[in-house]
Amino acid sequence: MLSRNFRLQKVGNLDWIENNYNFENIAFSIDELIILNVNRNGRNLIEFSKTIAKLISNVFVPVAVGGGVTSMEYAKTLFMSGADKIIINSILTENPYLVKELVREYGSQSVIASIDYNIDKKEILAYRNNGINPINYNFTDYITYIQKLGVGEVYLNSIQKDGTGQGYSMDIIGPYLNLFKVPVILAGGAGNSKHLIEASHNPGVDAVATANLFNFIGQALPNSRRDMQEEGIHMANFLPLKKVKQPV
Repeated sequence: MLSRNFRLQKVGNLDWIENNYNFENIAFSIDELIILNVNRNGRNLIEFSKTIAKLISNVFVPVAVGGGVTSMEYAKTLFMSGADKIIINSILTENPYLVKELVREYGSQSVIASIDYNIDKKEILAYRNNGINPINYNFTDYITYIQKLGVGEVYLNSIQKDGTGQGYSMDIIGPYLNLFKVPVILAGGAGNSKHLIEASHNPGVDAVATANLFNFIGQALPNSRRDMQEEGIHMANFLPLKKVKQPV
């Protein structure tokens, strides 16, 4: 699935993904893979965990997985399926004790807080439950609140720009970036390498995420990484492994 303004659009099933993507090669174009379960009709943890394990069997970069984490058992299943990190959202306010337990058990570096934000009546608001319910916090206070829970990173996603390919909401989110004391992954809106480069030059942005370039635009990922390196953005230069002929 791909989303646009958090409304889902199907791009293919697991078999389609396996036939159209070579994850072994894609891993040389990214530093981390993010997989989110955005199912609106109930989440089957067992099926999701099997999907994760199958998708990442040949991926050799860190993998962050989220969507519906509501218990220690749920998180443990994701880690056992191959996740290096988990992404959480709704429990940040619904069950902050669980968040602290996850941090204690797995370490802050393995727990990413997701903030889905939008503009409502000229006010920036954070949302939970797939962008449905606004969180009853002033946005500045919410940023302070989630960092006190001990999370190690923040995934900052614009509902308004999600899936549009029009660029990140730098004008909206920019003034808040200096409030984060943990690394920020910016998401929602990237449509070309220029968007990635612009955001990466902001000192408050530690990483940029894209689904659009991954799903629809051919060699966009490797080309964008090259463009970013040429712009002086410090990124590892991965060289695909050469296949070694097996002896007869």
